[in-house]
Amino acid sequence: MAVKATAKVKKAAAPAKKAAAPARKATAAKTNKGDYLVCDVCGFAVVVDEICGCVETHEILCCSEPMKKKAVKAKPKAKVAAKK
Repeated sequence: MAVKATAKVKKAAAPAKKAAAPARKATAAKTNKGDYLVCDVCGFAVVVDEICGCVETHEILCCSEPMKKKAVKAKPKAKVAAKK
């Protein structure tokens, strides 16, 4: 009688579960129409005149850095000269 050698077959290991990607934090505040943005590196300034309407916020980049909101100084109104 011959003894049969049987090879044990190993089951393939289950694929490792991927960890859920952490949610991104919104670093930029929502940009509105009329916002004044300035680049801290070169000084380039932008005024927003149209909003895209997306749910997510978009950073406007200049010199590979996000532009920062600055307060807009109100222009003094021209005085109307009194007619004589």
